Amino acid sequence: MFDALPTLWGLFGSGFISSTLLPGGSELLLLYLLDQGAYPLWQLVGAVTMGNVLGGLVTWGMGYWIRYRFPLRALSKRQQQAHDRIQRYGAPMLLLSWLPLIGDPLCFISGWLKQRFWLALLCIGLGKAGRYLLLSIPWM
Repeated sequence: MFDALPTLWGLFGSGFISSTLLPGGSELLLLYLLDQGAYPLWQLVGAVTMGNVLGGLVTWGMGYWIRYRFPLRALSKRQQQAHDRIQRYGAPMLLLSWLPLIGDPLCFISGWLKQRFWLALLCIGLGKAGRYLLLSIPWM
């Protein structure tokens, strides 16, 4: 069991980095590890999902903190689009936080708009877990 920890921590880290403002390839690493078959599917999906959700929450927290510390005078085009969607549809928009290019701004603007933490956690978690579960269907 302990020999799996470095790989699972690596997958967790990949999920975390992929969900912050840095680029990452957690999906490819997950698919590679699933194909190797050395670890149970639930451990791999759990590790990458937890890392990805934590990264989304860090981005949410940055938005929450920046609102008070450095109030934005203007939003970028991507941030404005995310702002408008979250204002219109609320926290369920965070179910789309797994999408490339728009997921990070959705989490950031959600925090900036001071949406409830627990609802953000639920929606971010469901969206990101759903993506990794869909990717792992062939190994189920």
